Amino acid sequence: MTLLKKSMLAVAAATYMVSVGVSAAISQEQADRLGGPELTPMGAERAGNAAGTIPEWSPIKSVPAGYVEGGPLLDPFASDQVKFSITAANYEQYADNLSAGQIALLKRYPSTFKMNVYETRRTSGYPQSVYDQVKSGATKAELAAGGNGLKELVSDTPFPIAASGIEVIWNHILRYRGGSVKRSYTQIPVQANGNFSPVVFDDQITWANYMQDKVDPNRLFFYKQAIVAPARLEGGVLLVHENIDQVKEPRAAWVYNAGQRRVRRAPDVAYDGPGTASDGLRTADDLDLYNGAPDRYDWKLLGKKEMYIGYNSYRMLDKSLKYKDLLQAGHMNPDYLRYELHRVWIVEGTLKEGARHVYAKRTFYVDEDTWQISIADLYDGRGEMWRVKEAHNLTHYQVNVPWYATETSYDLISGRYLTIGLENEIPEYTYVWGYPASSTEYTPAALRRAGKR
Repeated sequence: MTLLKKSMLAVAAATYMVSVGVSAAISQEQADRLGGPELTPMGAERAGNAAGTIPEWSPIKSVPAGYVEGGPLLDPFASDQVKFSITAANYEQYADNLSAGQIALLKRYPSTFKMNVYETRRTSGYPQSVYDQVKSGATKAELAAGGNGLKELVSDTPFPIAASGIEVIWNHILRYRGGSVKRSYTQIPVQANGNFSPVVFDDQITWANYMQDKVDPNRLFFYKQAIVAPARLEGGVLLVHENIDQVKEPRAAWVYNAGQRRVRRAPDVAYDGPGTASDGLRTADDLDLYNGAPDRYDWKLLGKKEMYIGYNSYRMLDKSLKYKDLLQAGHMNPDYLRYELHRVWIVEGTLKEGARHVYAKRTFYVDEDTWQISIADLYDGRGEMWRVKEAHNLTHYQVNVPWYATETSYDLISGRYLTIGLENEIPEYTYVWGYPASSTEYTPAALRRAGKR
């Protein structure tokens, strides 16, 4: 029996357990498989596939030649060539490895959109301290009632041998992102004709278990986001206190309005509330492809599949490129996108009866090596495909932190789209890893000090 078949039998058993309200931590014997010959420390299949199109896991072990500490990331695979391109004319040959949303994009823009496929490189890795934490926490992690939280925050990836859709969702939400980090980046709504106006953010996030002082045990992370450009939006600041169980204690959010010079609560920064300065192209829980309380959906694990996803997307960070080089009408410039064949977990979220959200169904494709959602197909209340989100993955190899070069949300109806995370026109490398933070930086009183007007 193959590893994939074994894992799917476990999925079926555990899905039943979750459906009846039971969620048990895995045994020590199961946890001992992590980091062994069969599984990576994060629970992915260590081996490649039989066809040889997916290799054995081999994370980046050193920085590329020419990299300067504190400088922009360099592309370790700049010499790689395109193996083939998937287009509207030939996509049927590759349909089994594409999401419904990717196929919809190819059909929507048949003359301009394509997917350039490169050699697959399973380069994502984490610090050894994260691997140790994941292995020790795997025998303790348990979902709270209904799957809306965890009984205890035991690691950044509590369910490395995931056996249900809600466990995969929590792995994505909780995955290690450096513990505490500051950065600058752009969010760019692109109109159907290709026009755009970048919005520049400074933000910082500190996970509760990396905070320097003691915080409430239900806190998950603290997040602060300030708009620094354009001038018409400059000075607005958002503060979020994220909770582990948001049904027990909803997400707390505040905004500072620079024009009014006042701080107010922001209860709509959750679920399908509008995303900050996104021109209506994303919801609050769209950021990071999905975030927040999972309670409005029934989550079903559909299995594992080989899919073409954005990976090793270092070319998109090239400081010699301008945003106009990367962005065009309808979609990002495909000449700068890199797709690779990777194994992903597929999770389907269906809106619960009586619950409200603009997305009636969400299908997520989650990279097995990082637990990052890499594709999201989003459906409206009629069951029609509405938006497609893609994450273009990479690893900040100098600190062993997987991240996104950008995440992109395409509106198939309006022809507009949104990119989040580009930093080509920001001269320096902006990430500050291991940022020492205390809870005093994340209080409503600190919001006005963070505003610029």
